[in-house]
Amino acid sequence: MRRILFTVLAATAMLSANAANATEGVLKVKGSLKSFGDSILVYVAEPGKRPVVRDTLVLKNGAFDFSVKLDKVSEVTLATPEAARGQSRQYVAFVGVPGETIELSANEQNKFTYAGTKFYKEFAEMKEALEKGQTELEAYIQSLNARMEKGEKQEDLMKEYQEKAPALQAKASVAYKDFIKAHPNYEANAIIVNSLETLEEMEEAAKMMSEGVREGRMKEYYMASINQLKAQKEAEEHAAKMQAAGVVAPDFTLNDLNGKPFKMSSLKGKYVVLDFWGSWCGWCIKGFPKMKEYYQKYKGKFEILGIDCNDTPEKWKAAVAKHELPWKHVFCPRESKVLADYAIQGFPTKIVVGPDGKIVKTVVGEDPAFYTLLDELFGKGK
Repeated sequence: MRRILFTVLAATAMLSANAANATEGVLKVKGSLKSFGDSILVYVAEPGKRPVVRDTLVLKNGAFDFSVKLDKVSEVTLATPEAARGQSRQYVAFVGVPGETIELSANEQNKFTYAGTKFYKEFAEMKEALEKGQTELEAYIQSLNARMEKGEKQEDLMKEYQEKAPALQAKASVAYKDFIKAHPNYEANAIIVNSLETLEEMEEAAKMMSEGVREGRMKEYYMASINQLKAQKEAEEHAAKMQAAGVVAPDFTLNDLNGKPFKMSSLKGKYVVLDFWGSWCGWCIKGFPKMKEYYQKYKGKFEILGIDCNDTPEKWKAAVAKHELPWKHVFCPRESKVLADYAIQGFPTKIVVGPDGKIVKTVVGEDPAFYTLLDELFGKGK
């Protein structure tokens, strides 16, 4: 759901521009955002990089007129100090192009309008067309957010979303690609490419753009997203092979809570759950009560080896003590190869290893399937 929420925001707020052959220069930004107060922070994020603060500006009755140096097409965000601290949603994000000018304005409901150079006008046209295609999807996401605020469980809403969203996403994707077909020479189509859900859709949409747009100044911008999804797909395929049932679990030695080396293979002959977690991982912490329940339920039938990752020894030990985790624990330092050997893609990841040292099943996330498996392995009469 997180990716879809970001996609909807990006598709309704991001912009680009149309200059001759500029690869370096400045983006001129002017307009009025009265609801933003008296100051804004200017963030810039080049493709594939984290945003950095470029400037802090004082507004006069919400008005601004400034320039920001850009070496390439980049994400630009204007945010109030409160939004930067996560205390409000007063921000606007767009794509900035060196050598161009964008004019921004917003009404009291923060509905943004865009003007300026030719590209921004084309973007405004694109935005209007796409809003019609994404109306149902956006309304559905807003309804889920409202239901979550009223107390419905996030996991239940996520399950519903996974069942219903694909059809709505497909409808929105059709509208996106129809716009590209009708306007193949619009550079703003690069934003549509980035807004699509799958690698296959993104590559298909990129091919619909005219060669001049596809190979022009927006190429690095949209290809950063395509390349990221390619790398993610390759990593997932690698993880599927490394974590598949029947694969011999790689042995490793890490220090335990007492600072003594602990060898994973010393547990061979038992069922072992390798629990990759961290004190910073909310879902990991949320799952501990259920894990403790099942550890007691099938006491003696399996062992858990908690592998703390991306953490400090102090925070790790404090979390083990705070949550009273009764199983074995080891610390995985950042220079360790254990995460790579197991191709860990997310946290928590639980890998069930059989007495023969081979993987039985891998469960990513706090998933009820893990407890179903334990019941199947150790249930009554087994």
